[in-house]
Amino acid sequence: MVHTNVVIIGSGPGAHTAAIYLSRAELEPVLYEGMLANGTAAGGQLTTTTDVENFPGFPDGIGGSELMDKMRAQSERFGTKIITETISKLDLSQRPFKMWTEWNDGPDSEPAHTADAVIIATGANARRLNLPGEEKYWQNGISACAVCDGAVPIFRNKPLYVIGGGDSAAEEAMFLAKYGSHVTVLVRRDKLRASKVMADRLLKHPKCTVRFNTVATEVLGEDKPNGLMTHLRVKSTTDDKEEVVEANGLFYAVGHDPANALVKGQLKLDEDGYIVTQPGTSLTSIEGVFACGDVQDKRYRQAITSAGSGCVAALEAEKYLADLDVSHQEVNGAKAAPVL
Repeated sequence: MVHTNVVIIGSGPGAHTAAIYLSRAELEPVLYEGMLANGTAAGGQLTTTTDVENFPGFPDGIGGSELMDKMRAQSERFGTKIITETISKLDLSQRPFKMWTEWNDGPDSEPAHTADAVIIATGANARRLNLPGEEKYWQNGISACAVCDGAVPIFRNKPLYVIGGGDSAAEEAMFLAKYGSHVTVLVRRDKLRASKVMADRLLKHPKCTVRFNTVATEVLGEDKPNGLMTHLRVKSTTDDKEEVVEANGLFYAVGHDPANALVKGQLKLDEDGYIVTQPGTSLTSIEGVFACGDVQDKRYRQAITSAGSGCVAALEAEKYLADLDVSHQEVNGAKAAPVL
């Protein structure tokens, strides 16, 4: 069993930003980046993104995997210990907090690690529809983040499609309208789930069309390495009539699933499963446990906001550990003498 001041669970921008701040504060953090945790490679959702053009400091853009490699190298440079194992069980019922790794999680096993503070940065995964052709054209026409990818050249002045009927779908469609020639929103039902204000804006937008009672059934495109999406097969849910439409981009707006399995039943979650933090902080319902990134951010879900929340989590964890150290000194009768 190993004990450290603070353990970070995650591998995205939030996790590594927290690690950089904590290691520079000489708190010797340990970061468990996981081994395909939640089905995602270390580095999180950015590893599934080809070009990142809106992260400050990279005027020519940077590949998602390359950006995460740089963050990881920076974490290590300042002394973060990175462990490529997945935490499969976490006990937050008492301090020190206990955690078990994926290959050491028997009911009678000793915890692999204990820590006085834990930062949860496990992220979230965009829901996919598993359409035929989805895997082939993912990030070559298909995306789950209009803000991240909508401005890239392959979508400019091209017909684009959005799947979803809620506020997120409406927002993404109107954002994409700045770049695409036209945006069509596919809605399975006969009405939008979006709020009235958002629905009215979408329906009145000159470059957006909503097709009700319609679903996508197949993604089509170039049959070559790194070929791009060119068409979409759609079907009416009322009469099953199918057609193939020109489409150079398809954006999913059907929700995200926060990676909360480790803390479900221990930390307070909202109705959608995101970790609840006190407004403007990373503080969770358990003292000494902090959350940052997409596992607690259901609104923005950007690399830069994730990194910012990682900074917040690190600073608050640092203060918590400092206060904890003072408390231990007082309990043990080692309170520092006042300065005269």
